Amino acid sequence: METMPLPKTRDIVLVGGGHTHALVLRKWGMAPLPGARLTLVNPGPTAPYSGMLPGHVAGHYSREALDIDLVRLARFAGARLILGAATAIDPIARAIAVPGRPPVGYDLCSIDIGITSAMPDLPGFAEHAVPAKPLGPFASAWAAYLAGQGPASVAVIGGGVAGVELALAMAHALAQAGRAAQVALIDRGTALSALRPASARKIRARIAKAGIHLHEDTPIAQVSPRGVTLTDGTSIPADFVTGAAGARPYGWLAASGLDTTDGFLTISETLQTSDADIFAAGDCAHMAFAPRPKAGVYAVRQAPVLYDNLRARAMDRPLRRYRPQGDYLKLISLGGKSALGERFGLPLSGPLMWRWKDRIDQRFMEKFRDLPAMPPPALPRDRAAGVDDALGEKPLCGGCGAKVGRAGLSRIIEAPVDRPDIDMLPGDDAALLNVGGTRLVLTTDHLRAMVEDPVVMTRIAVTHALGDIWAMGGAPKTALATLILPRLSPALQHRTLTEIMETARTAMRAAGAEIIGGHTSVGSELTIGFSVTGEVDRPITLAGGQPGDALILTKPLGSGVVMAAEMAGAAPGACVAAALEQMQQPQGAAARLLHAAHAMTDVTGFGLAGHLEGICAASGSGAMLDLDAIPLMQGALALSGQGVRSTLYPENRALVPGLPEGGAADLLFDPQTGGGLLAAVAPDSADSLVAQLQDAGFDTARIGELTDGPPAIRLTS
Repeated sequence: METMPLPKTRDIVLVGGGHTHALVLRKWGMAPLPGARLTLVNPGPTAPYSGMLPGHVAGHYSREALDIDLVRLARFAGARLILGAATAIDPIARAIAVPGRPPVGYDLCSIDIGITSAMPDLPGFAEHAVPAKPLGPFASAWAAYLAGQGPASVAVIGGGVAGVELALAMAHALAQAGRAAQVALIDRGTALSALRPASARKIRARIAKAGIHLHEDTPIAQVSPRGVTLTDGTSIPADFVTGAAGARPYGWLAASGLDTTDGFLTISETLQTSDADIFAAGDCAHMAFAPRPKAGVYAVRQAPVLYDNLRARAMDRPLRRYRPQGDYLKLISLGGKSALGERFGLPLSGPLMWRWKDRIDQRFMEKFRDLPAMPPPALPRDRAAGVDDALGEKPLCGGCGAKVGRAGLSRIIEAPVDRPDIDMLPGDDAALLNVGGTRLVLTTDHLRAMVEDPVVMTRIAVTHALGDIWAMGGAPKTALATLILPRLSPALQHRTLTEIMETARTAMRAAGAEIIGGHTSVGSELTIGFSVTGEVDRPITLAGGQPGDALILTKPLGSGVVMAAEMAGAAPGACVAAALEQMQQPQGAAARLLHAAHAMTDVTGFGLAGHLEGICAASGSGAMLDLDAIPLMQGALALSGQGVRSTLYPENRALVPGLPEGGAADLLFDPQTGGGLLAAVAPDSADSLVAQLQDAGFDTARIGELTDGPPAIRLTS
């Protein structure tokens, strides 16, 4: 008898993709806890490694070299990834606030959100300066400034190790770029006071050699567009101002009701906060049992203890204690490929120290670049003939909604119907029903989950289901939800259903429809579907296209390739995040702008070529496509060039033979989820419509035209 997966009974939520949590995710992927659902909440798809920031600023590392890809890491760990910034935690309700979605419930929570170097109390800083943390916005701002021309003037606020590393890195990068530069380093007290005197002297000598102007014991009055003004009235001109003056906690931590020290979460030796079910690690935490300065080495060494304690707490077992070391090796970048190392008061500097630092940093990042290949569960020794062929060489792809190919569907579903109140439209995915003088559009669709976040999956499923209504020019009115949930405890089931239904109601109401009922069941994995009814005055079908009509596409192609790569852990996180945004984008506003289209369809499982072939067959026309004009999702062309394919790709290509292989042509057969609208419009209105759609926020393009002749698709040479 085949058994279902173990039910999930505990929600463990990691807030923030800091170094500790990244290492916990890696360990979790190698040894997950059965019955626990792991979630990571982070503002973006990547987390930068701060240890390599000075090297990046100096030009030694690319921006991508600093990033831990949290999408790949979450996939490896089997965790759901919620892309959003946490803004509050309610220990009583056990919920985390993330704007734009229902609260994220938890049984156990860990917080590792790092720090910020923003200076809210310094007038003008927020408007005219860039804090060194968070790293992402700072790196982008610095890259834009470094790419400029002419003389440069930079001011770094904060004379600690972080500020000194930044100032030296900036001076080096500007010199390498051939720009005459003035770099100022400003501290209200004594610079490098945390270092021993011998190390401080060596670094001061390097600061002087780099031509950096060091201003000590100089409080700042304000930051302006022209630079920094000191309290004594002195002005320090600067086009680029940044701050690295001390560690500042995010404000919502102190508002949580948890015990804090100077705004940082106070933790015990077990890394627990004042609430035993909430842990904290990294720079956002204060080790009250053994106070230490903020340093990445502590965050890294907290990871195995946090991993063990989250598992132990979920199993009601005793917890481990974390013992921080008394001293550690400090490796400080000196601008060029040189560094200073200090431990036990002994400073050493030069290229050898740089190579040592680079090796340590690269070894840390390699942990996330080369995730170990975990073997799939073994198949039963005895199995029926044909099982191996049915499974195929790769897992079932969610990027095409795990759909059946059109060749199989058309023979079974498109059966003839002889009723005067039903209009059967060959090739269309929706049906027309005439009721009391009103024309109703009926359609149904469901998707197997391709991402672990039920909120994102629900938004995609809503957009996908509404596509057929919008493509026929209809206005959505009602919907029924059909949900298959994986096995969950009652508490997790309630949380998941709440997330899905609140999200679905919001999305459907935004489209003009109300959810009036539905059905749920339990299965092996999450599946979300909707049956939708809409009203239509003038149905836009596949059959109205005319030779000469311009073809307009309202979304880029590539979701099938990107999500197939994501399932294999081969897609860059930024590409996955961009694809998910596209798949969630509703098309109601686009459909209203295209209300006068002669023919229209939504581009989904059969790919652009398959859906365009449907218009050609129904309209009795051919089509000419300008391959270079077709918009593509970020990373899709590169992934396709690497041979990444959705499981539905071969059948889609077989449906439309004769088109070339390779390059962007392969993406014509890529199955889309929540895809855009493909409309045939009068040629004299096409350019105006494209402009209006682009102004409305759609990545739209005019991609070709319908032609005379047989229903064949050709590409412009």
